[in-house]
Amino acid sequence: MKLTNNQKKHLRTLAHDLRPIVMVGQQGLSDAVLAELESTMTKHELLKIKVRASDREEKQQIVDKILNFSKAALVQVIGGVLIIYRPFDENPSIILPRT
Repeated sequence: MKLTNNQKKHLRTLAHDLRPIVMVGQQGLSDAVLAELESTMTKHELLKIKVRASDREEKQQIVDKILNFSKAALVQVIGGVLIIYRPFDENPSIILPRT
């Protein structure tokens, strides 16, 4: 899914008050974290995820794995926090702007 800049801006506004639901700690992306991510994505379209990584390259690898696993679109990465969006298949609760 490819998001336009306007759509990303809209999603960032919605995510501003969200608290990180999924936390990726020192152990990295374990099976338990991936299971929690999948479970959470069935309930929420927009997620804020906290990632603890020792360096920028490791963080980027974790972000890439999360995006590949969840089939979500990246909205934003700031520091150790990333925001992802994956609409529900039926009846999305977040309506994105057209352009």
